[in-house]
Amino acid sequence: MNIWDELRAHRRDVTELTIADLFDKQPARGQEYAVENDGLILDYSKNLVTDRTLRLLVQLAAERNLDAGIEAMFAGAHINTTENRPVLHTALRTPAGTVVNVNGHDVVPGVHRVLARMIDFATQVRTGRWLGATGKKISTVVNIGIGGSDLGPAMACAALRDCAAGGPDTRFVSNVDGHDLVAALRDLDPAGTLFVISSKTFTTVETLSNARAARQWLVDSLGASTAVAKHFVAVSTNAREVDAFGIDPNNMFEFWDWVGGRYSLQSAIGLSLMLAIGPENFRDFLAGAHSMDEHFRRAPLHQNIPVLLGLIGVWYRNFWEAQTYAILPYDQRLSRLPAYLQQLDMESNGKTAGRDGGRCPVATAPVVWGEPGTNGQHAFFQLLHQGSVFVPCDFLGVLQPDHDLPEHHDLLMANLFAQTEALAFGQPEATPPAAAGMHRAFPGNRPSNTILVPRLSPYSLGQLIAMYEHKVFTQGWIWGVNSFDQWGVELGKALATRIFNELASDSAPTHDSSTNALITRYRQFRKVAGRPTEFRR
Repeated sequence: MNIWDELRAHRRDVTELTIADLFDKQPARGQEYAVENDGLILDYSKNLVTDRTLRLLVQLAAERNLDAGIEAMFAGAHINTTENRPVLHTALRTPAGTVVNVNGHDVVPGVHRVLARMIDFATQVRTGRWLGATGKKISTVVNIGIGGSDLGPAMACAALRDCAAGGPDTRFVSNVDGHDLVAALRDLDPAGTLFVISSKTFTTVETLSNARAARQWLVDSLGASTAVAKHFVAVSTNAREVDAFGIDPNNMFEFWDWVGGRYSLQSAIGLSLMLAIGPENFRDFLAGAHSMDEHFRRAPLHQNIPVLLGLIGVWYRNFWEAQTYAILPYDQRLSRLPAYLQQLDMESNGKTAGRDGGRCPVATAPVVWGEPGTNGQHAFFQLLHQGSVFVPCDFLGVLQPDHDLPEHHDLLMANLFAQTEALAFGQPEATPPAAAGMHRAFPGNRPSNTILVPRLSPYSLGQLIAMYEHKVFTQGWIWGVNSFDQWGVELGKALATRIFNELASDSAPTHDSSTNALITRYRQFRKVAGRPTEFRR
């Protein structure tokens, strides 16, 4: 019997097992099923796992050669098989002097050259040595990107806003819906605004549409196209397109094709974050991620935080048929973390094609979602506690806040701990039944992890991001998918380009009857309503 079949048989054996039973049998389970590394704590005791479950899951990881996969990634092997590329976001946070060879070339010096350029530029902007075209200091940075070029920096800037003293106001525009850009620019002074255009290829339609509109807004306001040089910089790999747009290639910050978009926050894509929090805090951010990289690479599988998270996720996805997975940060500053992890997890592992090109024989990524506590408690926790959907959860907490309202923080953490306890142990129906009957019965047996950090600092945020990156890698490797491509987004993009060109045409659209009717209706409305001719500030 192979390990997968053993796990399936084991799942049948524990069907009637409850988390309460596990704690009764193991009074010290809360201490025994916890791992700490460099201040970050994972308590995985409130899960439907036994010692045998964990042994089998670790055996599964060994059978799938997870150790070899981890080493291949760090060593620069071309594990992105469909694009024939290495996967080296870990090199972005590698200390100077470390050697990481790709095809015989050490990539670390290049990483640190770009980092030094970012530091110099951020220092100039923050100290007022970099001035706008009229001689005014930069007071606002607008990052224009989409996907990984937006979600990562936007999430991190929100999380680390307490570290942003002395930095510019930082805003993010990603949606091609014009309302997004108009809202971001409405109250800005063009003379004090800097745009960071973040696009790996510098051909992304949504990003370039927003960038062109922003350029027109600036030129219309300041009266000369030469102003673009002092108000636009680019993060890209495509110097030719950057130059064609009108940005001086000397003001382009490069990264590499071995950095996937959703793994790129610690590359030059993080320039807007560095501008907001400063170079030293950004260095701490890199150091925290590197700390988790080293733990993931060196720790035994059964004591490895990202591996444990990944294996427990496989257990629920494939043997308990969990369709979803909730991320619940009990810190308002992490409000964008669930959206960031949606992309990281679902774009990485939401696939049915295996690394070998065949069909993956098992279920892969769940639907990832979540909101900060305590807001979520007054929205969807009803379903978590008493609903018919099985939803494993990660609860994230910060031990020390950065505000002076200690009772607020005590109440917040009390809610975090109470929710994990209530989900795990529930409350039985009253005996004899109360008038409310089942309405006040909580079945419990709802699993969760609790992840704690001492403070929400650049260092600990780097740890958290790297932890989830490696958790996703673990699951993708075990499922046999390539976690580093995203072919699933291409068809919709191609069709959108075709339809965009058809919207201004009078020729009959040639799609299905529904799409044809929608295009025709939009064309009719467009002709009647007209189009706005002025970019409103």
